[in-house]
Amino acid sequence: MAQLGELVAAISNGKVEIIDLTNKLTENTPSMTLPDPFPSPAPFVLEEIAAYDERGPVWRANDIHISEHTGTHLDAPIHWITGRDGRDVSETPLPRLIGPAVVVDFTAEAAANPDFVATPDHFKEWQTEHGDFPQNGWVLVRTGWSVHSQNAERFVNADSEGAHTPGFTPECARWLAEETHISGVGVETMGLDAGLGHAMEPGMPMHYYLLGNDKYGITSLQNLDRLPVTGAVIVVAPLPIVGGTGSPARVLALVEHG
Repeated sequence: MAQLGELVAAISNGKVEIIDLTNKLTENTPSMTLPDPFPSPAPFVLEEIAAYDERGPVWRANDIHISEHTGTHLDAPIHWITGRDGRDVSETPLPRLIGPAVVVDFTAEAAANPDFVATPDHFKEWQTEHGDFPQNGWVLVRTGWSVHSQNAERFVNADSEGAHTPGFTPECARWLAEETHISGVGVETMGLDAGLGHAMEPGMPMHYYLLGNDKYGITSLQNLDRLPVTGAVIVVAPLPIVGGTGSPARVLALVEHG
């Protein structure tokens, strides 16, 4: 209890700052569009059902309509065929949802080339400078892509070839999945994989390797520029959807000052 009391006190006096890493849900929040004949995840819709009127004289309420995979959301292992025998989102072990976070910054690379893909060497170089990724930690990949998070056209950045957003090589996806002891990876883009990840072998390698190795993914993160390279703690709060392949999530970071 003493440690929890110290944490509460530190939040109250500002020594620990809570930073929201979540993209707000509005009608402008981009949602994924899949090619025919595949059904696309539903965009976010807020439907008013009462507003201090005949539908509800003293209350206001809305229904929400949203896919598991719209906005800032968690991907659970069963989202991908390689994890089909794994956990649904309601079965996520709670200690996997709170842990140390590190930030790996590829902002310059993504600005120079929207199709930038990270390799194992990029992360090994980071580890040479900052140390191994922490046990049960989250690797948060900063690319600057969150600046487009309420502009669907720029966020997807698509042409006839497909979407052009940064991601990871298959070798990097496999290395993160098999050679580290992290809980998962968080990105600023709409999905875990590069926009052209469908053309890689295997297709969508982050989904293929990460979820197939009982690790998790978070997408559409914000405010990674406000986090230290190491030392933050992340709190991921998905809805416990039984049978869910993922869930919209509120993602917070705790950052110590002083």
